[in-house]
Amino acid sequence: MGDKLPSIKLNDEEGNTVDVSTLIGEKGVVFFLYPKADTPGCTNQACGYRDMYDEIAAFGYEVYGLSKDTPTAQQKWKTKKSLTYHLLSDPKSKLIKRLGAFVPPKNTKRSHFIFEKGTGNLIDVAIGVKPAEDPNNVLGFLTEKYS
Repeated sequence: MGDKLPSIKLNDEEGNTVDVSTLIGEKGVVFFLYPKADTPGCTNQACGYRDMYDEIAAFGYEVYGLSKDTPTAQQKWKTKKSLTYHLLSDPKSKLIKRLGAFVPPKNTKRSHFIFEKGTGNLIDVAIGVKPAEDPNNVLGFLTEKYS
């Protein structure tokens, strides 16, 4: 733990370039990683984060979904499921590999990473999570840390 976000540029679902190292500031960041947008497990996970977004945000954290999907695929999924946070596209798995969630030859391990507000330090990691439980686990971690 204690690692910081590297300077890697990715596109969000709207095609905007985002340097992930600049996402940390007064707010912390929760990245949840999923193998493929608009599939049953990934939708379960994403909708859980949508439903708990306000509770996570109340602790001062922003939520970002991260996968290899194209921005276009992510935008369609975001609209279809009314997702309330940004989705980042990592087609070459640059950040996914740096986080340790890449499974050769070309897959992403469902996981989450929490980077602390203020310091930007990595404070929680879970790799190989269950879709329906992941958002609850993140909220539980934040509740325990800040209550």
